Amino acid sequence: MKGKETRTLNRGDVLDAAEDLVKRHGPRALTMRGLAAELGTAVTSIYWHVGNRESLLDALVERTLADLGEIRPTGRTPAGRIVSVARALRGLLRDHPHLVALVHERGLTERMFLPAQRALVHEVHEAGLRGARAADAVRAVQVHVVGHVLVERARERAPVQRPGEAELWTAQAAERDGALARALAAPLDAESLFTLSVKALVTGLVGPGS
Repeated sequence: MKGKETRTLNRGDVLDAAEDLVKRHGPRALTMRGLAAELGTAVTSIYWHVGNRESLLDALVERTLADLGEIRPTGRTPAGRIVSVARALRGLLRDHPHLVALVHERGLTERMFLPAQRALVHEVHEAGLRGARAADAVRAVQVHVVGHVLVERARERAPVQRPGEAELWTAQAAERDGALARALAAPLDAESLFTLSVKALVTGLVGPGS
């Protein structure tokens, strides 16, 4: 970020630097002085481009909402496209944890999820669901994504477990199923587990061939 003083600073530069700071250290680390230092410019220049800190946070929230609105379903069937929306939403939530928290703190969580929900509505309609059944399907997928992300982040932040799964899962603990014990003792592949679970959920909601 240093060296930006060699060219004319613009609003996009300021927002890029602010977003990077929030991603690395959280919203509390975002101060006007710290941002100015990151960009190698004067604090007055930051105010000129984005206003005060609240205005800057508002702009970052709008950016995050725009990013979350860029989900484009892929796949040959409604079920496949629903899974693609779920995977894309999970990726965005994982990539923007501090910014998502900022959106939530500003009471814009429902607006944040609206684009993904609308994409899901279209696909559940394509699968033949209507009314309350369609609404249940949309909400089930959304809650599954959010819940999975929360569990992932909790595991990542948890202290080292002693004993860990490798010590706890023996063949005896797994009812003498050695393959099961080895699988449960291995590190968790969160992405593979998410894909497996969301496919199972969607199949139950709309059917495998929908």
